[in-house]
Amino acid sequence: MTAAPTGADPRGTPTLGALTGGQLRRLAAVAGLSATDTAAYVRVLTDSLGPVAARPLSLPPPTRTFLSDDHTPVEYSLSFRPDAAPALRVLLEPGCGADSLARNGRVGLEAVRRMARRWHFATDALDEIEDLFLPSGPQGPLALWCALELRPGGVPGVKVYLNPAANGAERSAATVREALHRLGHRRAFAALPQGAGYPFLALDLGEWAQPRVKVYVRHDNLTAGRAGRLSRTDRGPGPAAIEGFFRAAADLGPDVAGLGRRPALSCHSFTDTAAVRPSGFTLHIPVRDYVRHDGEALARAARVLRHHGMDPSVLVRALAAVTGRRLEDGAGLVAYLALAHQQGHPPRVTAYLSAEAYAVRPAVGGSAPTAMPAMPVG
Repeated sequence: MTAAPTGADPRGTPTLGALTGGQLRRLAAVAGLSATDTAAYVRVLTDSLGPVAARPLSLPPPTRTFLSDDHTPVEYSLSFRPDAAPALRVLLEPGCGADSLARNGRVGLEAVRRMARRWHFATDALDEIEDLFLPSGPQGPLALWCALELRPGGVPGVKVYLNPAANGAERSAATVREALHRLGHRRAFAALPQGAGYPFLALDLGEWAQPRVKVYVRHDNLTAGRAGRLSRTDRGPGPAAIEGFFRAAADLGPDVAGLGRRPALSCHSFTDTAAVRPSGFTLHIPVRDYVRHDGEALARAARVLRHHGMDPSVLVRALAAVTGRRLEDGAGLVAYLALAHQQGHPPRVTAYLSAEAYAVRPAVGGSAPTAMPAMPVG
């Protein structure tokens, strides 16, 4: 793998915090956040990373984290809606660098509690299920991740991602069912589609119009037809809309039936404990595993965005904010594309962007032409 661009602290030493802080600062400008809010959010990012923010990039990643392919403990996303500025989010692993998964979870939990004290929100939902996901001897690929939706005003929306396999992969379904039951969604588990596993359960904490509990389901070898039947919402997207997104994002070609490499994920969100069905549905396509290079990923994302009445030039500027490399020189900058439907709201398209602090995932078969410019200026 080729080396990624690095950031430097004021003393000139390339560090994880300097690189990701610079990326976040530039992304915030693309998303239209003020300089004051941006400075505050960069501090939140580096504070949340803890000691590893000062870690030189010449050293290996602090943890072999499942959060990204090159083990950077930070990922960005832009969520697009028609006629609105995109919502910028940053996903991070506060416990990265810990000497055990149990310690990783404890550090992450304390980071969330510090955020709760700082921004005055309750953690009751997390407290209710803490023992299910943060046992003394956890298993699986992660303990706790935290996502921040960076809003104007300097107070983010906070989301926590937990590992249903913490007590063993064979108990993931039972763990998800028990968590939903404790949180008041007693009929939610039966509404979920079948799949090959449950990689995440997520909670909205803090100020959200309708706080969600979200359950992610893995779907191996997913086809467009099966994708169109995954939604369990009452008034959600029809099969044709989901199939169309699947085909545009995955672009498998006539000789490939389904996603045979990295699997797709569905996510169902629950807001009303009295409801039988979920209020939201999202399909996540791991586009990086089904393109030759990031120029192709950008071209697909642009088609999806235009189809839904959204401006793809914002995503072009966002990619330039993250890296200065040519898009043809890697296949991992655009990690996922997702189409989200939430009851009462227009569809959202989300692009997930890799920080590439430690490595660039190589392109497949070398450079190839693309209909989109490699890295426009401006």
